[in-house]
Amino acid sequence: MTTKDAAAPSRSVLHRALSVIDAFDHADWEVSLAELTRRTGLPKPTVFRIVNSLVDWGALERSGSGYQLGVRLFMLGERVPRQASLREMALPYLEDLYEATHENVNLGVLHGIDVLYLARVQGHRSSDVILRVGDTLPAHSTSSGKALLAHAPHAVVQQVLDAGLPRLTARTVVAPGMFLRQLKTVAEQGYAVNDEETHTGVVSVAAPIFDATGSVIAAISVTGKAGRVDPHRLAPAVRTACLGLGRRLAQHEHLTDVAR
Repeated sequence: MTTKDAAAPSRSVLHRALSVIDAFDHADWEVSLAELTRRTGLPKPTVFRIVNSLVDWGALERSGSGYQLGVRLFMLGERVPRQASLREMALPYLEDLYEATHENVNLGVLHGIDVLYLARVQGHRSSDVILRVGDTLPAHSTSSGKALLAHAPHAVVQQVLDAGLPRLTARTVVAPGMFLRQLKTVAEQGYAVNDEETHTGVVSVAAPIFDATGSVIAAISVTGKAGRVDPHRLAPAVRTACLGLGRRLAQHEHLTDVAR
């Protein structure tokens, strides 16, 4: 048996374990064994063995009649250097923006064709949408996603188009041509708006954050209930926060280079 052959079963077990962890949806607090079996497509005895191993390791925890993601995954996530540093530097700007708007404020980055939310400052007037740090939403229907894609390489935008533009609400832009025109407008005006395109009754505005080289690395968005929030009115405050954070990131990068 070759080394490659011997390693194959290990990779298979690892893939199955990761598929169990990946089966937890962003809205799930708890998932039953039966539902994990359905979502992974694995035999129930296999899922049972994997779940027990993940519980022993700390990746999952038993909760009521099912399982939830464990603290060890959170601890590992906190050790991701780039995202942890970005979130740490962004938090004061998110808090200032919340104080100025009293609406939910989010920090997001592109993750494939989605937006991954790294930080969130939430108030008592929050919308009914459940969104947690670590959740993802489709980039094409979110203000953060459009702010990021408007300044992304063509290949990244094409990846989103190739995946399709699913309709999440009656207002979601699903026509490629219209979507590209929307991105052009975003690039020209410096901010993006989500007009109930992800969730009915929820609007948002976002602006991009650039690094020292002029590449977009993240976006800050403010989200609130339609009718109460005017995204265009809040755009200047969001852009100001993003410009301030961009300058701080550039300074941090310069100091890091000097230290090296």
